Amino acid sequence: MSEAPPSGAGRPGRRRRIVIVFGGRSAEHEISCSTAVGVLGALDPHRYAVELVAITRDGRWVRAEEAEAVLASGGPAALPPVLRAEGRAIEPGGALARRADDGELAPVVLPLLHGPFGEDGTVQGLLELAGVAYVGSGVLGSAVAMDKGVARHLLAAAGLDLAPWLTLRDGEVDAGLARRVGEELGWPVFVKPANLGSSIGVSRVEGPGDLEAAVAEALSYDEWAVVEAAVAGRELECAVLGDRPPRASVVGEVRASRAFYDYEDKYHLGAAQLVVPAEIPPSRAEAVRAVALRAYRAVRAEGMARVDVFLEPTGRVVVNEVNTIPGFTPISMYPRLWAASGLDYAGLLDELVALALARWERRRRRLGRARGPASPAGSADR
Repeated sequence: MSEAPPSGAGRPGRRRRIVIVFGGRSAEHEISCSTAVGVLGALDPHRYAVELVAITRDGRWVRAEEAEAVLASGGPAALPPVLRAEGRAIEPGGALARRADDGELAPVVLPLLHGPFGEDGTVQGLLELAGVAYVGSGVLGSAVAMDKGVARHLLAAAGLDLAPWLTLRDGEVDAGLARRVGEELGWPVFVKPANLGSSIGVSRVEGPGDLEAAVAEALSYDEWAVVEAAVAGRELECAVLGDRPPRASVVGEVRASRAFYDYEDKYHLGAAQLVVPAEIPPSRAEAVRAVALRAYRAVRAEGMARVDVFLEPTGRVVVNEVNTIPGFTPISMYPRLWAASGLDYAGLLDELVALALARWERRRRRLGRARGPASPAGSADR
């Protein structure tokens, strides 16, 4: 059984302040904005006082005044497909740590940021310094899961199966790379930026002639890149939720319409199929769920994550990656998997808020941590 978290809203008549942070400096800025639209549509306005904070592509933090005005006048359905980060520039710490009004409970931050400068522990570190509760993994789990090279070392140390891989650093790629890849990994391979998601900068390489261009593409996004052997298997995903202990959802399957599930297939073509639950025997679904939980723990994920794996014809489950801030629109795989497991979108958000508060309370009681301001749950929740 999972830990029973405290209520996310407190006593009737008092609303929990939710600060949605979206946008960001990474190449996944647009995806983050779309995620924010989905979440806005599901948060109960009677329970939550929602505040929008946008991070522009150049790193400025602003009040999303235009989006707030649309929300007040027409509701979430009236929001544009991509929220524009317009408005008065603000100081990040002040925006997050402002004391609640008399009619609100203190804040919980929902960082809906994908990729570097948001999903990699940087914003999580800011939230720790600001002393506020926030949804999702902490600094360590976020940073580890974001870096595909480092995560693989931890996953392998936990005894999980992975595709053979090499980690490359910009400036250290030599003329013998193609020979090394052929000998150690074989062909075809995938080349990926180590710290990015949504298949941005990812290439499938069939042979040595295309390797140099693929590596250059990956390194244009990040200082580190990962080259990994292609896996012949079905692409499955499992959602994990909670901390003490975490629990796994039903298993879903991605059926790509192209050579692999790339950015175009995920967000523009609309041709890929997301099958929930996956059409696999119960024993294999249970094996995937067990691997997902082991991977989640191995990278110190907290709150939520989506674990992506390959299921080989032999039944071997090969871990691909752990995504600590998965896509979160109502039709994204993570909430879809939980809906199929009996937890709807609004209920999922409620539980994530409650888990954030429970973790905040646990951590502030530990010796060596500053006690900080009053509990975000407030005296009304005691």
